[in-house]
Amino acid sequence: MDKYIITTDTTSDLPEDYIKQHNIGILPLYYSMNGTVYGEGNVLAPKNFYDIMRGGAMPTTMAVNPDLARKVFTGLLDEGYDILHIGFSSALSGSCSVAATVARELCDERPDAKIIVVDSLCASLGEGLLVHKAVMLKEGGKSMEETADWLENNKLSLCHMFTVDDLHHLHRGGRVSKATAIIGTLINVKPVLHVDNEGRLIPLNNVRGRKKALLNLVDLMGERIKDYSGTNDIVFISHGDCIEDAQYVADQVKERFGIQNFLINYVSPTIGAHSGPGTVALFFMGSKR
Repeated sequence: MDKYIITTDTTSDLPEDYIKQHNIGILPLYYSMNGTVYGEGNVLAPKNFYDIMRGGAMPTTMAVNPDLARKVFTGLLDEGYDILHIGFSSALSGSCSVAATVARELCDERPDAKIIVVDSLCASLGEGLLVHKAVMLKEGGKSMEETADWLENNKLSLCHMFTVDDLHHLHRGGRVSKATAIIGTLINVKPVLHVDNEGRLIPLNNVRGRKKALLNLVDLMGERIKDYSGTNDIVFISHGDCIEDAQYVADQVKERFGIQNFLINYVSPTIGAHSGPGTVALFFMGSKR
C-alpha cells in the first residue's frame, strides 16, 4: 500500500496534540482583526480571540491561500506521501475549491502525484470528526482510496447541532435578519441550527433561554441516533470560550446515551468570527443531518 497522509484545514478545530499524534497536515486559514492578520506564524490564543470579540472587534476571514496550499502539498509529495485532503464545507468557504484546484495542477505537473480532495460539507469539529474517522481507517490499514470512499459514503451522516449566545453575529453573516437579532436578544431567544446536506448553516429551532437551547442539542441528537445503525464511540463538542456549557452538554449526552468518550475544543477563529463567543456545537454520527 502506498504511503499517504491525511490533511485538513485549521477549521477542523482539532487540538494541536491530536494533530501531532496522528501526523495530520494542516492548511491554515488566516483572519484579520483590529488591523492585524493572524494565521501561521502569528497565532492568537482562542481565549484572547474571544475576549477581543467581546470587546467589540469584528474579525474578517479569508480562504486558504493557493500559494500556501501548493507549498504544503508540494512539501508532502516531496516527502513521498500521497495526500488525502478533507476540506472545509464548500458552502461556507472557497478553501476546498482552492485545495482541489491546486491538487489538479500538481497532479498534472507531476505524473507520480496522487491527491484526493474530499469536500467534507462539514465545519468546526464536524470536519474534525470526519478527519478522525479517516484517521481511524488509515491506522486500521485502509488504503487512501478505501478511506476516501468511506468518507464520501458517510459524510452526510455526520450531524452538526449548535446554538449561539449572540444573534448579532449570525446577523452579520446573513443567517438572521436585523429585526430578528434585536427582538430575539430582547426576549432571550437562542437559535438552534445545523449544517444541512449541502454544507450550509440552517436554523432548526428557536428556544427561550440558554439552558433549554443546550438541552435541545441533546434532544436532536436523540432523534438522529435512534435509528442509526452506525456507532458513536466518541462525540465531539466545540465551544466559543464557554467550556462549562460544553461540559454540561457532554454530561447530558453521557447520562442519556451512555457515551463515555468526548473530544472538546474551541471553535477556531475563522468560524468563531461568524458564530461569536458562547457558541456550543455537538457533533456525532446519525441517520440524517
